[in-house]
Amino acid sequence: MKKIEIYDTTLRDGAQGEGVSFSLQDKLSITERLDEIGVDFVEGGYPLSNEKDAEYFRRVQKLDLKHTKVCAFGMTRRKGMDAADDPGMQALVQSGAPVVTIVGKTHDFHVTDVLRVTLEENLAMIADSVAYIVSQGQEVIYDAEHFFDGWKANPEYAAETIRAAAKAGARLVVMCDTNGGSLPEEIAEYAQNAIAALAEFNVPVGIHTHNDGDLAVANSLAAVDAGAVQVQGTINGFGERCGNADLVSVIANLGLKKKGYDVIGGEGFDHLTELSRYVYDTANVNRRNNQPFVGQSAFAHKGGMHVHAINRAASSYEHIAPEIVGNERRVLVSELSGRSNIMALTIKHNLQDDRELMDKILAEVVAKENQGYQYEAAEASFDLLVKQVAGVFQPHFEVLKYHVEVEDLVEHKVVDLVTEATVKVSVDDVVHYEVGEGDGPVQALDVALRKALNCCFATLETMHLVDYKVRVVNQEAGTAARIRVMIESADEEDVWGTIGVSENIIQASWNALVDAIEYKLHKDEQRGKLPARASAESTATK
Repeated sequence: MKKIEIYDTTLRDGAQGEGVSFSLQDKLSITERLDEIGVDFVEGGYPLSNEKDAEYFRRVQKLDLKHTKVCAFGMTRRKGMDAADDPGMQALVQSGAPVVTIVGKTHDFHVTDVLRVTLEENLAMIADSVAYIVSQGQEVIYDAEHFFDGWKANPEYAAETIRAAAKAGARLVVMCDTNGGSLPEEIAEYAQNAIAALAEFNVPVGIHTHNDGDLAVANSLAAVDAGAVQVQGTINGFGERCGNADLVSVIANLGLKKKGYDVIGGEGFDHLTELSRYVYDTANVNRRNNQPFVGQSAFAHKGGMHVHAINRAASSYEHIAPEIVGNERRVLVSELSGRSNIMALTIKHNLQDDRELMDKILAEVVAKENQGYQYEAAEASFDLLVKQVAGVFQPHFEVLKYHVEVEDLVEHKVVDLVTEATVKVSVDDVVHYEVGEGDGPVQALDVALRKALNCCFATLETMHLVDYKVRVVNQEAGTAARIRVMIESADEEDVWGTIGVSENIIQASWNALVDAIEYKLHKDEQRGKLPARASAESTATK
């Protein structure tokens, strides 16, 4: 087994992505998570760039890291200055990081036209910077910026730059596809050239790719197959422009798909989904549902033929078992579904052997979707629909009336928008009539409905709204179009989605809200958190 080092630069290169920002505590927490999964190197930032990064290197030394080495990132010394006198070099040394990553110019065009120094001075800047950091007792990883473009333009000079870093004491030279436009066959060819150029120094190479051609992961794998021993990237592919190589996919492919490579100690793969979502949530960035291996849709099946096949053999439409990477299989239901989808989702109700009932449920789903319903992200509403069609749904409450009023309240010439809702429900033949106020109609209805039900169902206090989405179903109808409302709710154990559709946005929201509460009560009843009621066959009244 060949050891492949995983070098994470989410906290530095990933933070350069649009919409990505980490607090100091975020960076420390992510470092700990990366250490837990077995990542070899974590690049914490550039200590000279801002106080937050400088403080990170002070605080990270107090963490009890078991595996990860923390790296400080910086550039070669400035032109015309000794490395020992350069503020950037001093910041790297004072960071206390055991490993320092220095980036330098490889492409002669960048040396002469961007950095505006001579080719000889650039070689001296590389050598002096690496040698100085090594003399201070720190390991050096040298990042050869624009390596592939530089090799295409002037292979002799590109080779000189990486040889200068190796001769000065760098433990590893990393080939950077900085513009992200290289192809896998180019990556493999130039990686072999770089390995040959460094052979006399016994210094290996690594790979750092960007995703501008949507090939960052493929290019990273090509480099490894060509002999690279380290892959640099970010969790979820965060990064500038189109992002960096997604280390989640890199780790999964190297550790689970390819043979002969040892990554993250051969363990921790079942935490990849958890790690991916933790970084999304910490960065406050929406998750990418179709992300390979760890996305919510990575193992989601919608077509009836597909579901029929995976019910017999999961491998028929899954390249790996989702549990291996900590993900889960999801069966979606829609107008494209067949009986197999319905059966897969109704096993918990022990209804899957009733073929006639399966057909009725499927027909109801098709009819509902024709009205604008979508149950893919509203499995709670689908669960209630199954019970209704099966005749086993018993509502916990009956809605008698609801009303919403919005008005402008003018006081001392200040206009304040006030929303008030009244809800009248019946629970076990006892009528409850309550009023609620909110910032908008949905919150006001939610407040009023909860006030009416809390006296009877105490577990509702643990439930809260997570997300609220509105979409027009038939845009051609203009202001008379149907509205689809999706509500995501959660308690201390689960997250569930419900849906409502109507030409009236208030009614659509109300239907989704009632479903959310009914699902919560049914769930709590099944788990013994609410007293069981006598069974009855009924349909919901809304």
